[in-house]
Amino acid sequence: PQQEGVDSSDAAAAPAEAGAAPEQQAAEKPEKPAQVKRERRSRSSRSATAAAAAAAHAEVRLGGSFANKARGEQVAAGWPAWLSAVAGEAIDGWTPRRADSFEKIDKIGQGTYSNVYKARDSLSGKIVALKKVRFDNLEPESVRFMAREILILRRLDHPNVVKLDGLVTSRMSCSLYLVFDYMVHDLAGLAASPEIKFTLPQVKCYVHQLLSGLEHCHNRGVLHRDIKGSNLLLDNNGVLKIADFGLASFFDPNHKQPMTSRVVTLWYRPPELLLGATDYGVGVDLWSAGCILAELLAGKPIMPGRTEVEQLHKIFKLCGSPTEEYWKKSKLPHATIFKPQQPYKRRIADTFKDFPQSALRLIETLLAIDPADRLTATSALQSDFFTTEPHACEPSSLPQYPPSKEMDAKRRDEEAR
Repeated sequence: PQQEGVDSSDAAAAPAEAGAAPEQQAAEKPEKPAQVKRERRSRSSRSATAAAAAAAHAEVRLGGSFANKARGEQVAAGWPAWLSAVAGEAIDGWTPRRADSFEKIDKIGQGTYSNVYKARDSLSGKIVALKKVRFDNLEPESVRFMAREILILRRLDHPNVVKLDGLVTSRMSCSLYLVFDYMVHDLAGLAASPEIKFTLPQVKCYVHQLLSGLEHCHNRGVLHRDIKGSNLLLDNNGVLKIADFGLASFFDPNHKQPMTSRVVTLWYRPPELLLGATDYGVGVDLWSAGCILAELLAGKPIMPGRTEVEQLHKIFKLCGSPTEEYWKKSKLPHATIFKPQQPYKRRIADTFKDFPQSALRLIETLLAIDPADRLTATSALQSDFFTTEPHACEPSSLPQYPPSKEMDAKRRDEEAR
């Protein structure tokens, strides 16, 4: 599924997603030694210039001597000056670990700007996941984009949300590693396995954990904005954790700021975002959760669109098209382009006749076309889906699945895009 975007309101973040991936910018032909030296000097000069610009911006933002003092303390603690200058608030109070204190075991995930490794902490012997974020040009905007993710992770503390255990800096490269608990599986990988068929108590267990994690995020003023199976990680104790807050954003329903509509992977993206909404809230995550619930019960993604137009068409065919009142009040940017000539009827109950009635009722409200009609995570947790028998099983009673090839889910995502 397609995944795009960063906050237009967060101008700091946006440029990090623009342009070719750093690995695509690498020279295709072998370089001669002299070329390499010139290139290194050029890169060093550009990096120094970018770092100086970052430092100057930070001083203006934080205020002269205070910024200098705070930055000086962070550099003395071992943080690179370029990172402290731009992301000082995100790393405040933390001491960096050295990259050589971890032993990489295997690469388990890859994105445009980051790689994820299975690694061993040399000090404790613990197996961890290291998310390596590259800052090849030290652009302040890309560093601020990462700083927002760190700030969000530091605000969250819940059994069903990944916990940021530490930060690691590398003296050899302009990279930062985020340290997380190592998780054996993701929900997308298990759901796609032909040998695995979830029981209703297991589905209830997974979805209850997802909604509990979302409830915590929303109560802490965080929208995840990319809920999908490959971002729902599982350990061998059956605990589900929401991961990958790269597209997440802070929000305050009492002081709304415009946000980008170019978020959430396409198959799990709600209609208001496809219609260009910039004023939205927790409903975007709840729509994605509804898609996950229906997918687990159906055994396959329920709305696998290939383009935004096709995705919206699939949504209208299943969930019905918006009412005239909704079109008038919403004033969404793409409403005139995508408004169907004839209204569609809602067909969730007809499509999923085999689903339990309590599941259908929950899906109906999570997949409400009008976000104002969607449940919150708190109210969804009180749904009769969780109070009727069979009840959700305990996480510890979930099967311990053998380790799968860990790149599979991410690779499926990339191929589907």
